[in-house]
Amino acid sequence: MFALARSAIRPALARAFAVPTASASVHTLPPLPYAYDALEPAISKEIMELHHTKHHQTYVNGLNAAEESFAKAPSVSERIALQSALKFNGGGHINHSLFWKNLAPVSEGGGQLPDGPLRAAIQRDFGSVEDFKSQFNAKTASVQGSGWGWLGYNSATKKLEIVTTANQDPLLSHAPIIGVDVWEHAFYLQYKNVKADYLKEIWSVINFKEAEARYSAVAH
Repeated sequence: MFALARSAIRPALARAFAVPTASASVHTLPPLPYAYDALEPAISKEIMELHHTKHHQTYVNGLNAAEESFAKAPSVSERIALQSALKFNGGGHINHSLFWKNLAPVSEGGGQLPDGPLRAAIQRDFGSVEDFKSQFNAKTASVQGSGWGWLGYNSATKKLEIVTTANQDPLLSHAPIIGVDVWEHAFYLQYKNVKADYLKEIWSVINFKEAEARYSAVAH
């Protein structure tokens, strides 16, 4: 998944200094793997509908527009000027595509972390699963403004680490295992300004099966 995250943004960056020969590929909004109300009561149907169809769609549209502008830009300076739009919208698309898969209804195993490689690694690196959640929530709640909280795998230390990123910056320093959106649009309609309650409840719908698959793909 780490390689996928890098490969999703690097082609467009590389094109910034290449002579455009063809139009950019068109990105599309991925469908959710569950119904909009499937994560209730942890995340409401209204939030999921708005978050997916409005916010994520906006990032997809912005990424397509940025890549099209790259392809048409007549100068290097104009391509450089488009880097921030590519990073913001491309990161938003990458992060949200991961986020939807990161969640699962309780009826489909959401919130359940079985014995296995991921649980063992969490216990090794954080002491216990509950200690991990507590540390994750504390660090993620401290994000000022908009951003993301991540459980990432550090390939250099071969350990799991809690990392935050600002705005829609994708996680490139680690392989993303679990990502939690802490932009206000992810929780405000339901939890108002109490981000801590959102972070507490989201663990009941975290797709640990998906997280373990990501971990197993990168941990050696």
